[in-house]
Amino acid sequence: MTENVMAEAPAPGSPEKTSVLAVGARGDWVPSPATRHGVQGGKSFFCDVHRTKKNGGGYRIIFTTDGVTFRHVDSFLDIPADVGDKVFVDVLPLHHTDGVIELLRRGVEVYYLRRLTLVAKRREELKLSKSSRSDIKVLMSLEEKWFRRVSEDFLVMRRMIAAYRSLMRIHIQLTNKSKALSEHERDMLKPVIRAVEEQMETVAEKISDEAGRRYPAYNRLIEELGICGNANAMEALAEVLVFPEWRSWRRTRSYFGMWPRDRRTYFHRSKPARRALERLTMSIKGYNIKAGDLEDTLKTVWLAQKAGTPPA
Repeated sequence: MTENVMAEAPAPGSPEKTSVLAVGARGDWVPSPATRHGVQGGKSFFCDVHRTKKNGGGYRIIFTTDGVTFRHVDSFLDIPADVGDKVFVDVLPLHHTDGVIELLRRGVEVYYLRRLTLVAKRREELKLSKSSRSDIKVLMSLEEKWFRRVSEDFLVMRRMIAAYRSLMRIHIQLTNKSKALSEHERDMLKPVIRAVEEQMETVAEKISDEAGRRYPAYNRLIEELGICGNANAMEALAEVLVFPEWRSWRRTRSYFGMWPRDRRTYFHRSKPARRALERLTMSIKGYNIKAGDLEDTLKTVWLAQKAGTPPA
């Protein structure tokens, strides 16, 4: 005897509050009407992005609009989405930045999942096996509040910041390893470390120029924080400004890991964003900073960002 488990799971972007997921003993699944027919006349595409098995360097995209028929492509440009459609993905690899930007220019809205940990949790709740199709069905069961809408500004800045972070990791590794070497060997590494530092400064200046064009509050904050001419500090400011959503002060503080020490409560935070805030604060107040100094810096950025945000 088969027992069906009924669960309420509105499709992302759907104005409907009632939709049904039927998960049987074999994992049978029925999409909601809103998912099948799209939202406000447009279609909703749900995509799972994963690495290919051959060499791990490429990505394969599996997508569906109804939860029944699945297709796979190698580029977001191959997804038949048009003006008014929405594309929901679990992750957005840097490799696909140009393709996603082209979708945005077509008039397609692109959303990515805020927390990947939700996939495994919801998959377990729906009693689905671990597969690409199951992950797509999980995305279809999540509400739109769990997705973040991306913009071209965000995608361009994210790719540039990723390049800077790579250089910074290399610099940290070389610096730490040089401390364990002899003086002669350390002298051999110094030209390499200097070359990385120069490249970091070059990339930081490009990030600063791009952020100044794309974010109105950025140039104003450079003057207010007194970091003009400090390329690394201006790059850190770009990271702090780009990645949060600035929806509320409480959520923004939590994103940077500023909450009361309570082991019973778990908050989502971004470690890279927290490190960027620390680097920005140290460039302003020196190395002996405290939690209050971080909050003061974040508050300054928050006020500048909200002042430049147009009213809803």
